[in-house]
Amino acid sequence: MTATNALTQRLDAGPVICAEGFLFELEKRGYLSAGEFVPEVALEFPDALRSLHVDFQRAGSDIVEAFTYNGHREKMRVIGKEDLLEPLNRAALQIARSVADAKPGNFMAGNISNSNIWDPADESKQAEVRAMFAEMVAWAVEEGADLIIGETFYFAGEAIAAAEIAKASGLPVVLTLAPMAFQEMADGLGIVETAQRLEQLGVDVVGLNCFRGPATLLPWLKEIRAALSCHVGALPIPYRTTEHEPTFFNLSDPRAEVASPHGRTFPTALDPLQTNRYEIGAFAKEAYDLGVNYIRVCCGATPMHIREVAEAVGLTTDASRFSENMANHFMYGSNERLADNVVALGDTA
Repeated sequence: MTATNALTQRLDAGPVICAEGFLFELEKRGYLSAGEFVPEVALEFPDALRSLHVDFQRAGSDIVEAFTYNGHREKMRVIGKEDLLEPLNRAALQIARSVADAKPGNFMAGNISNSNIWDPADESKQAEVRAMFAEMVAWAVEEGADLIIGETFYFAGEAIAAAEIAKASGLPVVLTLAPMAFQEMADGLGIVETAQRLEQLGVDVVGLNCFRGPATLLPWLKEIRAALSCHVGALPIPYRTTEHEPTFFNLSDPRAEVASPHGRTFPTALDPLQTNRYEIGAFAKEAYDLGVNYIRVCCGATPMHIREVAEAVGLTTDASRFSENMANHFMYGSNERLADNVVALGDTA
């Protein structure tokens, strides 16, 4: 069975879960810097990265995605560490491969993402981005990736370039768009039209990721699912975006008593604006009912969110052993051994 058949056959048979959220979660754990968001953790603290992969895997992730998001040549130039580019990529890929291999049936994915230098009017910049993608895809192939994930593209042209380069690897390709607050891609192409173009290029899974929470990702997801015949991916952020504030870049928090020093909630003061786990589960179920079988949660995700997604679409994970059991809670439970006088405190506690 080819790798392409393995991925598409798994998707044909049912949901495939892919964990994300490494940037935010590792920043919270103290292993990378917010703002820079460069995945040096793969070199400096490999055990921390491996541990997070394992936690996501236990929560139900079927794909171990190498943490090379923002691990491209331009980002490394920004922080003055271009010499670490290849070692960082290979380390991240090797860690992901080892974690995937520990659980039969898991896939390992290489990753490319938005370069943040794409310019629709500058062919030299476009060539530079293509070269960055090509070297990262080549390293992923050499390190044994089972598929390539391209994600968080807000320029249609960059998404198409990423798809072309990833498809040339011969591996299955997942490609997801990240529309900003305007209702089209940043270079003016329609969101659904861009998704259709990616399908025409032979991308195996086309969808949406990041920037938008469940409320503002779902309407576009419905349009894409209706317009495409290939598998569709759904990867919201776990934040309460709204029609007025459709992405997490400009979410407001008027109740905050202390504002972030940089003047916005993104990315370090979003905590009070998170969805709860049940909202993520409800989104996953609604997406699955639409015929979306490739599901995950993006920036802000924790293993708890991934477990909620997996269970919402009918899966039992290793971490399901520790799913909530409020029946035994000392004050809100129903176990007959619980003290009546303590349980009675529940409504006034």
